[in-house]
Amino acid sequence: MSLISLIFFGVFRYFFDKLKFSITFIILFLVLLLTEASLGLLIYKQTGKFSSFQIIITIFLIYAFTFGIVDFLRLDRWMRKQIGKIRGIDLLTEKDLNIMDRNKNPKYLAKKYRISSIVHLAVFVVGQTIFISLGTDSISEAQEYLTDFSWVEAGNAKNSPYPNDTIFAIGVVWGIVFIIDFIYSWSYTIFPKIED
Repeated sequence: MSLISLIFFGVFRYFFDKLKFSITFIILFLVLLLTEASLGLLIYKQTGKFSSFQIIITIFLIYAFTFGIVDFLRLDRWMRKQIGKIRGIDLLTEKDLNIMDRNKNPKYLAKKYRISSIVHLAVFVVGQTIFISLGTDSISEAQEYLTDFSWVEAGNAKNSPYPNDTIFAIGVVWGIVFIIDFIYSWSYTIFPKIED
């Protein structure tokens, strides 16, 4: 059903030019995701376990309501440009064109990615602090884990600062994603592209 709502969004937005009506299908898509996440929470309360699917839905929801909004807008502009070419009409507004030009500016991109990486760093530190506080009894115990990462190799929560395997998996995957995102974001500052 989620996929069908995305297809209807695309059809109404890009082929029938019903921009306001197409938003209904994005809202439906997000409502369906929230429903799936709520069902996952209900299952967790009954079983005490999170499945990989529930973790993926939760991560996707967090992404969708944070960084995903900007990525979606960028994808929407790209789709309107490509489908406009196919249809032989211009689906982009003047504002869209200005934003696309601005996003080609290396200095703007470097600044934008520096800011987003700092925001991600703050969220990551707060989130990991919460996770680790749930699995440790003191600051000194947490510091021991943060100075010796040998527990990562074990692949489970038993000898880690995390309280259970689910939070261990989320914490480790988030850590990997954070490192990749941070390096990628700062590459725009360290290795700036030359303007055309």
